[in-house]
Amino acid sequence: MQPLKGLILSGGKGTRLRPITYTSAKQLVPVANRPVLFFGIEAMANAGIEEIGIIIAPETGDEIRAAAGDGSQFGVRISGELEITDAIQHLVDTGKRVEPHVVQGWWKDTGRLEDMLEANRLILDTIVTRVEGELDGSEVEGRVVVEPGAKLVRSTVRGPAVIGAGANLVDCYIGPYTAVGEDCVVENAEVEHSILLAGSEVRNLDGRMEASLLGRNVIIARGTRQPRAYRFMVGDNSEIGIL
Repeated sequence: MQPLKGLILSGGKGTRLRPITYTSAKQLVPVANRPVLFFGIEAMANAGIEEIGIIIAPETGDEIRAAAGDGSQFGVRISGELEITDAIQHLVDTGKRVEPHVVQGWWKDTGRLEDMLEANRLILDTIVTRVEGELDGSEVEGRVVVEPGAKLVRSTVRGPAVIGAGANLVDCYIGPYTAVGEDCVVENAEVEHSILLAGSEVRNLDGRMEASLLGRNVIIARGTRQPRAYRFMVGDNSEIGIL
């Protein structure tokens, strides 16, 4: 039997996840602090597939290549990246069998905010508790991962949840199904059922933030300067909910 080759579709512009996808490929938006694309690669590796091709889009191809590399980090060979039309045409030109197939089983398209949060929930439900960061007067309940370099001060994390390396949590509550990325700051706030990408900050909120996806280096905070007012700098296709 010839070795099997895998093919992962990683194209598309990610328009339904804007503004997140203005600066990042949707396949690299993390769930449980790992890019969605990596779960597909790892699943193929676990199935014994050693060579994988990735279908890319021109807009995000370079970013996908940089993230996936040559596949060695997953124990596979990523043999090439093609646009979807090129890949199909190549199969036709070389006389290969090409036919459509309707998937009858369960699958999850992570093209919308609600789908990203659901995928995050599904992955977090599989984690095993691992606390390698620093707990200072803090508690972790349930299945929680605290990566090295993270520091929790007078805070409570109720799992399943993951706290990324270098994150700083002070006087806060992190509820179930939350992924806090590396170097994030959550201070005097409550966050639940949300994804915070690397470098984001949430500070001094009166209400709980939930069902949210924050991009890299986003700041959500209650200001103290006068006159008191809402002050926003918001990109295209964004959405803000106010209590």
